[in-house]
Amino acid sequence: MAGVDILASVMTGANATYLADLYAKWVENPGSVDPSFAELFEVLNDDARAVLTDAMGASWAPRPKGGFAPEPEVAARPAKGAPGAPKSGKGEAADKAAAAVPTDPAAARAAVVDSIRALMLIRAYRVRGHLEAQLDPLGLQKQHPHPELDYRTYGFTEADLDRPIFIDKVLGRETATLREIIEIIRATYCGPIGVEFMHIQDPGQKSWIQQRVEGAPWTKAFDKDAKRTILEQLTEAEGFEAFCAKKFVSTKRFGLEGGESTIPAIQAVIESAARAGTTAIDIGMAHRGRLNVLVNIVKKPFTAVFSEFIGVSAKPDDVQGSGDVKYHLGTSTDVEIGGRTVHLSLQPNPSHLEAVDPVVVGKVRARQDNAGDTKTRRSAMAILLHGDAAFAGQGLVYETLAMSQLIGYRTGGTVHIVTNNQIGFTTVPAHAYSGLYCTDIAKAVQAPILHVNGDNPEAVVFCARMCAEFRQEFGVDIVLDIVCYRRHGHNESDEPAFTQPIMYRRIREMKTTRTLYAEKLAAEGSIPAEESKAMWDAFAQQLDEANQAAQSFKPNKADWLEGNWAGIKATSEDGEDRDEATAVGLETLREVGAALARVPEGFKANPKILRQLEAKKQAIETGEGIDWATGEALAFGTLLLEGHRVRLSGEDVQRGTFSQRHSVLIDQDTQAEYVPLNNIREGQKRYEAFNSLLSEAGVLGFDYGYSVADPHTLTLWEGQFGDFANGAQVIIDQFIASAETKWLRMSGLVMLLPHGYEGQGPEHSSARLERYLQLCAERNLRVGNITTPANYFHALRRQLKANYRKPLILMTPKSLLRHKLAVSSLADFGPGSGFRTVIPEVDAIAPEEKVRRIVLCTGKVYYDLLQERREKGIQDVAIIRLEQLYPFPTRSLPGVLGPYRNAEVVWCQEEPENMGAWNFVDRRLEAVLRDLGFKHDRPVFVGRAEAASPATGSAKAHAQQQQALVQAALTLG
Repeated sequence: MAGVDILASVMTGANATYLADLYAKWVENPGSVDPSFAELFEVLNDDARAVLTDAMGASWAPRPKGGFAPEPEVAARPAKGAPGAPKSGKGEAADKAAAAVPTDPAAARAAVVDSIRALMLIRAYRVRGHLEAQLDPLGLQKQHPHPELDYRTYGFTEADLDRPIFIDKVLGRETATLREIIEIIRATYCGPIGVEFMHIQDPGQKSWIQQRVEGAPWTKAFDKDAKRTILEQLTEAEGFEAFCAKKFVSTKRFGLEGGESTIPAIQAVIESAARAGTTAIDIGMAHRGRLNVLVNIVKKPFTAVFSEFIGVSAKPDDVQGSGDVKYHLGTSTDVEIGGRTVHLSLQPNPSHLEAVDPVVVGKVRARQDNAGDTKTRRSAMAILLHGDAAFAGQGLVYETLAMSQLIGYRTGGTVHIVTNNQIGFTTVPAHAYSGLYCTDIAKAVQAPILHVNGDNPEAVVFCARMCAEFRQEFGVDIVLDIVCYRRHGHNESDEPAFTQPIMYRRIREMKTTRTLYAEKLAAEGSIPAEESKAMWDAFAQQLDEANQAAQSFKPNKADWLEGNWAGIKATSEDGEDRDEATAVGLETLREVGAALARVPEGFKANPKILRQLEAKKQAIETGEGIDWATGEALAFGTLLLEGHRVRLSGEDVQRGTFSQRHSVLIDQDTQAEYVPLNNIREGQKRYEAFNSLLSEAGVLGFDYGYSVADPHTLTLWEGQFGDFANGAQVIIDQFIASAETKWLRMSGLVMLLPHGYEGQGPEHSSARLERYLQLCAERNLRVGNITTPANYFHALRRQLKANYRKPLILMTPKSLLRHKLAVSSLADFGPGSGFRTVIPEVDAIAPEEKVRRIVLCTGKVYYDLLQERREKGIQDVAIIRLEQLYPFPTRSLPGVLGPYRNAEVVWCQEEPENMGAWNFVDRRLEAVLRDLGFKHDRPVFVGRAEAASPATGSAKAHAQQQQALVQAALTLG
């Protein structure tokens, strides 16, 4: 074929494979390849196409019905434009472009080769141009020219630089010289912005980004007013830090110096999102720059912040709690943007970097659900600010990204802003992450990544706007990596030159970002130097006046019980003894119970499930034998009827780890889903159960955040086994247990932790009850180990029926889920019933004065003790259950123990002596016994011996240990 020589110079080696692969995809589906290559393949004549087909090999040609097979007579087709040849069928523009291809074979050959080479070069810049972008304000990053960005790699020489090349509207040009092409693509991809987007599989997203960056539009995107706004924002960012550095010399503030462009970036994201209709924005960040964000973004008064510098608490005097350091605090406000009211909230968080990420996203999800925005999820959004080292190094970043498109956790996309200081505490990137960039982890979810030089504020703001617009358009995450520096050390008193002398020698030479920008604006005639100085002086005066007022400032209210929290009280004064209205009428219980057993006509549920549903129906109708899962479902269903939503989240929660819940039924033929709880009656609220990704910390943080934003929904997280909550310890320690005391943020989150020694080894026995009890103080938590379905029902309902909110930590059962004794009657849920913190003896044993021993216990071991006592016919041992361990039942327990003053008291638990509840209840029990005048006022421990591991891995050893502790509790002494 004459056309074989046309592509010869480029159809070699890797180029041949690459082009042939693209051509095969184009033949199968023209829309599946990059538009630039589609345009090229369209205008190629048939000889050139034959070259590509030959390179593909016969097996690559498309079959009529899919797959691949030889395509005959490729060379026999007349060339486009030849007499009698059909038009392209692609429209007038394509026909015009085809006609532009020279008909002379030599000229056609040169034109096609030039076009292919040029388009390959353009694509290389789209993929790798960021490698040569000018991102580092310090100029210390060593760059090495990449061969794929060198035009010589594609066979061009200097002699080709000024020859026009047909590129058919790629880069917006019909034709362009090689010199013009290089100028455009280097300005686009190798300037102050480096774009990573070619890893994205969605062609629409790639095209959107490409259209907005090619031609470097940021160089002409800002008029004088926009530039003045950016300068004002930089003035506020730098001016605040400079003022604090001068006035509060010895105080840590983790300032933003060197990264001030972060402030106009956040402002740009907020303004762009607001214009697109977003009405609520939640922000999460670590401590660096937090004070700046508080005052300049979320508009906390300067006076309030300065008062904290001089030692005034951020809390009103009449609000209890420990408080926290100022760079951990958050706040919220409403701002007007373009005639719209937008609620801004900065979530408080500890120094555990990135722990706040899933919390913020969970809050956003709750806001969207409350607004009914369950389709597009654009009404609320999250902005997460990261440090470079933390973004690369903390696993919660990936867990949050991994949730971003999951059905139970998606929020319409998060804007991630990395304030890239190019260093951690003292750790440089070479020691901090293995990839090319700290943001590489975001590629796991195909998020586009915009790297930008932090000393080019206009480029930063352009990228920030683009991030917000991309999120609104596609509903996915996007990352803005602002490459800047940290002017001081880890904190203001740290000496960074100990470990980074070269970097900090350069930083000492650097003018600030605002100074550089003001000089640029003056030089180009946008804003005179005198105006820039006046702007600085006016802001400094404003700060000085605020500082004067701070001397007498007193916080006059807390903002934590506003909005969705209005009407909820700060705490309960009488704790565990308050009788919450948790009982439900019998007719309502029967209505819910009937719905639980009802399956739509034609829905083919699993036969085993149908038997379980029939058992539920019988239990409800007879009023006896209601098991754990049914008690839970009755709690959920009655809350739904009362106007509360229920959200259950965790690993495999729809079915339940132990195949006990089955709250989502699956049709065995179609895989269709049916949720009985959502089909009780018209007008009820919605129950949602989401099987989570295999994550504890991220998902628990998400659900905690959900509960913080919505106190009227019952929000539950369930561990597949209770032990697995170990992986979420930071969320438990820093948020669930302490947030109310530190940051005045309540939560009604329920943690369900399967617990109980069943011979399944150390990893599946203990939910580490002792850890939660160790965290208990100031009525911060409720911790229970409940033994009856009815008490579980009341505990769940109490979460919403109380006029305050506390996290509830429940050791939930495994074997008790189907235990014949662990059942309740319908009356236990109905009128006159309620949650019982202590359950007294239930069997008819010896009179109280003849009882020689009281066995106190909690949870599943009760039934082991009960069965052993019944089998042995023991009459002089009473068994009393502590259903709630914290708040400790100091009022109800004495009333139960009082009649047994002559008996000795045993605390029996399954866990080793150094675990479980023993060390928590020991002295508390002693105090109760002493106050009651017990003859034996020291409780005796019975349980497993101290151990490093929670349980034995031997089933035989487990059985022996369990039998021994049960016998010891009932018979020794």
